[in-house]
Amino acid sequence: MTTATAVYEQPVEGFGTVRVAPVDPDRDAPLIHAWVNEERARFWGMGGTTVEQVREIYAHLDSLTTHHGYLVSRDGEPVALFQTYDPVADRVSECYEALPGDIGVHLMLAPSASPEPGFSARLLGALIDFSLLDRTRVVVEPDAANEKAIARMVRLGFELGPEVVLPEIDLPEVFIPEKKARLAFLTR
Repeated sequence: MTTATAVYEQPVEGFGTVRVAPVDPDRDAPLIHAWVNEERARFWGMGGTTVEQVREIYAHLDSLTTHHGYLVSRDGEPVALFQTYDPVADRVSECYEALPGDIGVHLMLAPSASPEPGFSARLLGALIDFSLLDRTRVVVEPDAANEKAIARMVRLGFELGPEVVLPEIDLPEVFIPEKKARLAFLTR
């Protein structure tokens, strides 16, 4: 359970309180490692990483002013990993014209022993509210093969954009392979 100071909290009627707190790389790496190494998380792109590699990735993310990692909890129980980023400072800006007020997001839901109908929609509703506090448009770019994520975005009101290829990033601090993605947008 996370003890970091929340940057956002929202009670959701009939669901619980959604709390968004910055990832603490040292504390949260073992939990995140367990999540990203499950087969269901293959689209996250971190399968096969060690706990130390996960810690290093999130320490690097924590050092940036344009990208942020958050551990999301519901009533104190971790339920998701959420990342926000400024599209202008990200490879996605090579694939579409980023506008002032855009915010990019990534979401990975935690594994659940007993899936709960409506869980992702209610959680995402709170996370979209958080994302749009000081922004006007949410940009997502799920893997083009991740049909479930794309369908979820459409159900939430996102407008589908083009299928694009996000370029590879190969820097000393981080390697991100090329990715075939489907852009989608939600305007406040």
